[in-house]
Amino acid sequence: MSGLFRKVLPYLRPYLATFAFCLFLVLCLTAVELVKPWPLQIVVDNVLGSKPLTIPALSGLPPMALLAVACAGIVLLQAAVGLGSMWSNHVSIDLGHRMVTDLRDDLYGHLQRLSLVFHSRQRLGDLMYRITADTFAVQTLMLNGVLPVLQAIAMLVGMFVIMWGMDPTLTLVSLVVVPALYVTIVALDRPIVDAATEMKMTESQVYSLVQWAIGAIRVVQAFGKEEDERRRLLAATQASLRANLRLYNWQTAYSAIVNSVIALGTALVLYVGAEAVLSSRLTLGQLLVFVSYLATLYGPINTMSQTWAQIQGARVGARRVFEILDIAPDLKDGPRPWPQKVEGRITWRGVAFSYSPEVSVLKRIDLDVRPGEKIAVVGPTGAGKSTMLSLLPRFFDPVSGTVEIDGVDIREYPIRRLRHHVALVLQPPMIFPLSIRDNIAYGRPEASQAEIEEAAGLARIDGLIASHPRGYDQMIGEGGVALSEGEKQRMTIARAILMNAPVLILDEPTSSLDAQTEAEVMAGLEQLTRGRTVFTIAHRLSTIIKADRIVVLKDGVIVEEGPFADLLARNGAFAKLYKTQFQEAAPAA
Repeated sequence: MSGLFRKVLPYLRPYLATFAFCLFLVLCLTAVELVKPWPLQIVVDNVLGSKPLTIPALSGLPPMALLAVACAGIVLLQAAVGLGSMWSNHVSIDLGHRMVTDLRDDLYGHLQRLSLVFHSRQRLGDLMYRITADTFAVQTLMLNGVLPVLQAIAMLVGMFVIMWGMDPTLTLVSLVVVPALYVTIVALDRPIVDAATEMKMTESQVYSLVQWAIGAIRVVQAFGKEEDERRRLLAATQASLRANLRLYNWQTAYSAIVNSVIALGTALVLYVGAEAVLSSRLTLGQLLVFVSYLATLYGPINTMSQTWAQIQGARVGARRVFEILDIAPDLKDGPRPWPQKVEGRITWRGVAFSYSPEVSVLKRIDLDVRPGEKIAVVGPTGAGKSTMLSLLPRFFDPVSGTVEIDGVDIREYPIRRLRHHVALVLQPPMIFPLSIRDNIAYGRPEASQAEIEEAAGLARIDGLIASHPRGYDQMIGEGGVALSEGEKQRMTIARAILMNAPVLILDEPTSSLDAQTEAEVMAGLEQLTRGRTVFTIAHRLSTIIKADRIVVLKDGVIVEEGPFADLLARNGAFAKLYKTQFQEAAPAA
């Protein structure tokens, strides 16, 4: 727990002044709670019992006036507690929200910095649950853990001081429950933590299944798997509910034990206190003060017992968040400043890469690309084409070897600066639920309207934009659902054009377009690619023929490279690929 506290503490440090104010309010509330029983003692001992009052300001009042003052005091003190609690809750909840925001921001930013190797091994739904639900752990720990504990400690100290002056024996009797409560907490801590962990994991599984099924709804419906997916989610939901029920059972057992211990403490105080009243060592009013103090002290303890499962769940959630934050980014920024001018010479030297030790995707890649050269990368599915090009913007780092720009290892440059100079058009096209303008300018939000319109024109998407009533301010639905695949592709091409980067990576940018639109987009791309180094993962014959050089990958190795005619004449790996994958497109070319 201490290690977890050390990790949470930095998120409290910026708000120490607010936290100190929370503590001040807790102490004020504790002081009022300590005074609350005294009007009742005045009524019992000094009004009904006719015992002389030792408070000088009130000693001369007649019984009925003293009764009115005591009743007014009860109302005013309760009102003060209510207002103070409302103020304290507002400040503490606001503090908790700020800590959650900071933790969520750090977690989300950290996930953005982790490589695609990490993300390929994670369930998206689980990461979503950690960001949206587990980050609330710091607020729960603050509101249901730290502040109630501090309030209970302050009440215990204040109560001890006052009650010791009244009757030391009864004070010690009232504290006999503290060791029993400690033993209960220690004994039930592990089962509750285990149950809370299982609950978090099963709820995360439900998130993952829903995210996957909704994202793949077209495939689910196409294969008629609706009922199978419903049953899969139902099973996960039932497992989650069983885990929640187990946690609830432990929480109920904990609360029952704590309430029994508290009842035992109250009974002991009443028994010993009644004997003290009968022997005239204590007045009835003082006994009522003792019992009221017990209720006030046991209140925070009882509240903590009721929320103990939440506290343990928050501990588990915080650990799940810090599990991610403790993962060191495997992609680190280099110290070398980005050069003023980039020629665009790209080199792979002895590059090998694997997503896991068991599976090698790239075995050894050696390739030297001249500035401004147009490279088509071809090969069978799984050959490593996308992985090879993903090393260039550092979505991954090679296991061995180097990728260089103008003779410098790209790991020596800051990642952001590197990626700013590499534009991509990937498959499938990624469209955000933003405006058309924001989608096109996603890589360059500072771009002018004229630059955005020029990019849209080159990508032949300007006609579609003009047809919308709001033009570039038109909002696009989730995933660009209202756009055709070709329109989505042209939108991403416009985005890449606007980047104006010296290096381009194109995952067959015209594969979703009809012949006429393809011709229009290719005209824009030819203007865009002029003077730039371009890599295209090629699936169409037209792309291959126009390339300066073709690189053929097979089983993670470059088996051939050269111009189209030369490779075809060799009758090697490319010629076989051409006959099976591209030859049927030859007449159209």
